[in-house]
Amino acid sequence: MRLRTTLLAAAVSAAALALSLPTAASATEGAFTYVYDDPSGAPHLGLVVDPPSHTCVPLREVASPYLSPAHSPHNDTASVAKVFTGPFCDGASFPLRAHGGHASDRLKLRSVEFGD
Repeated sequence: MRLRTTLLAAAVSAAALALSLPTAASATEGAFTYVYDDPSGAPHLGLVVDPPSHTCVPLREVASPYLSPAHSPHNDTASVAKVFTGPFCDGASFPLRAHGGHASDRLKLRSVEFGD
């Protein structure tokens, strides 16, 4: 009986603690677009909708180092988008402002992270 009461009290305490912790936004609203070229050189539009915040998002079409990187990013999300030359949010980076930040085809990228 004592063990059951102790376990119940611990479970209630853990639940209360979990509910009292602040939570971070899990996603930012909006769309992030970029242009990538397929192996034949034809351009295509890439799209990330409502991406997760503070999480690296590799651009799947250009994650391989054997493919040409994406370019011409346009950030229509509610957060700053930091674009990276590497596929795991590594390498050189450049921030794009929220609500319309963009860059030309000279900016090459393979991943992006959204945050404040």
